[in-house]
Amino acid sequence: MDNLLTSVEVCAGAGGQALGLETAGFSHTALVDNDKHCCNTLRHNRPEWNVIEGDLESFNGKPYAGVDLLSGGLPCPPFSVAGKQLGKDDERNLFPAFFRLVSEIRPRSVLIENVRGFLDPVFEDYRNSIRQQFRKLGYECDWKLLNAGDFGVAQLRPRVAIVAMHRDDFQYFAFPEASGAKKLTVGELLGPMMAEGGWNGAREWAKKANCIAPTLVGGSKKHGGPDLGPTRARKAWAALNVEGRTIADAPPPPDLVGMPRITVPMAARIQGFPPEWTFTGKKTPAYRQVGNAFPPPLAMAIGCAIKTTFSHADAMSQKANVQ
Repeated sequence: MDNLLTSVEVCAGAGGQALGLETAGFSHTALVDNDKHCCNTLRHNRPEWNVIEGDLESFNGKPYAGVDLLSGGLPCPPFSVAGKQLGKDDERNLFPAFFRLVSEIRPRSVLIENVRGFLDPVFEDYRNSIRQQFRKLGYECDWKLLNAGDFGVAQLRPRVAIVAMHRDDFQYFAFPEASGAKKLTVGELLGPMMAEGGWNGAREWAKKANCIAPTLVGGSKKHGGPDLGPTRARKAWAALNVEGRTIADAPPPPDLVGMPRITVPMAARIQGFPPEWTFTGKKTPAYRQVGNAFPPPLAMAIGCAIKTTFSHADAMSQKANVQ
């Protein structure tokens, strides 16, 4: 097996999952998203990537048949507790289009990321239907709630990972366990960035911001702006001495009195992006890209688990052939 595994990613967003999978050893043959701001960010950071701007329903997967991984961060509003939880009846439900791609591409594995609400009892029948659709296509699947904070991300961010593989591979798959990486507090992570504008209170602020962040909320194209979410979320940020009503354009000035606001680059660090990853566009679309992203360290952990599964399955197959 080549060192680099091939992948196709849909609903790629601003690259959180793609970046994590790249680190795990996957080479992306195509990344699809219908948001121009996200596509611009992907092209800016990885000019060599094949970024396709367009709707998932119109994307033809046949030219990519046989890749090692088909991944996607399918829209979460159909299952989010912040929405109406319409599930399969939500017009934004893209599972049917995704299964068409599974049928066209026949990847060795599948990774779908979604919100915790996907596991709510109200969606049990729909989850069972997803399992049956995978089985009809020759795959076994399972899902697990993982928290980005267990993989070195300074944020409480539970996400559901749905993984499917051919049966011969799936018997060796295991979801990643907590990495044991040190959990940086918001103060430890953002303290140096808060001080970049010469703010005299940065050091004291960092001491008080002494736990991980609540879940970043990105909002949708129709709702939500450059803020840290609804009232309850803002209260959680206020407990960290962060003003959540707006996002700042720059780090605090030297004479700031009161709670500072975070910037888009600060939000990106909380989401687990490396400092060199740049989000293009104005503040509102840039923050939405960050807030809706899949944390790269968590994506990397899942990608490594899939890669390990392939290595084990291939070794066992070779052993059986020798015997």
